[in-house]
Amino acid sequence: MEKEMNFWDLCRACWSAILSGCRAVCGWLAALCRLTYRKWWIVLPVLALAIAAACYYSRQDNLIYKVRAVALLNGPSIEQFEQRFAPFRSGLNFGDAEVASYVTDFVARDFRTFRVIDVYADSVADYIDLKEKSVPTDTVNVQMQDRLCVQFRMKSRDLHLLSDLEHKMLTYLNADQAMQTAYAAYKPDLDRRVRFNHEQLEKLDSLTSQYYFHSTPGASLTAISNGMILSGDRRVYIFLEPIYKQQLLTERMDQRAALATAPVVLENHFAVQPVPTNGRRRTLPMFALFGWVAGCVLAALVEERKRLIAWLKQ
Repeated sequence: MEKEMNFWDLCRACWSAILSGCRAVCGWLAALCRLTYRKWWIVLPVLALAIAAACYYSRQDNLIYKVRAVALLNGPSIEQFEQRFAPFRSGLNFGDAEVASYVTDFVARDFRTFRVIDVYADSVADYIDLKEKSVPTDTVNVQMQDRLCVQFRMKSRDLHLLSDLEHKMLTYLNADQAMQTAYAAYKPDLDRRVRFNHEQLEKLDSLTSQYYFHSTPGASLTAISNGMILSGDRRVYIFLEPIYKQQLLTERMDQRAALATAPVVLENHFAVQPVPTNGRRRTLPMFALFGWVAGCVLAALVEERKRLIAWLKQ
């Protein structure tokens, strides 16, 4: 009868497996080091070639940068934007759009979109989900339906074309008939909400003036805690907090209305990330490791050439 394994037996088995794996890795590294010492005249030239290739790949005019901006959707849905944005991913079906040359000539490449997350449920973007871990059903980290992050890559020698690419990209996106229809339905509703918020702010302001300064003339006003004041012998609720909240909401709506000039606009211009994806700090270790392993493989083939030839002749 098989013996049941308890928790400690499972821990011992896992620890033994980890130790066996570490010993195997150390054994492989020791074997590569011995092979490097025996065949240094093969390994070192290959390693030098790999380092030279890394330096050439990460030269100044070939550095690749990520370029990123947040797109604000004024009416169109995320699905409509993704459908219109699909040619940037594939490089096909642009028609006669001027922006096509930037994609087909690889001036800009690796186009991607990321969801923008609202954490505090205040309709303000808090962060960009670059790791793509958010889900539509999450009620804490909520995916915003009116914002989307656009990202692509450009070489340093092409960055002077970024402003022109931004203009032509927005022109192409906003030329879509479905997105224009959604914008035409969204803009009047946004204007109505802006007017409504201004009216509510004026009502609160006039109510405050009437209640505090005209209802009890000559009464002394003394501030007390919990949003209350003492007007004469009465406790009166002050409207400062509602006015402040309404003012913030009104400012936010005014800002949104000022940005709603087209179906798709950018909250900020495309920004170049400061760290290149193929900088030497990242490229040199990778190429050096690859060159060392490749040199060891070549040295092993040279060292075992007689066995390999004999095996091939069988």
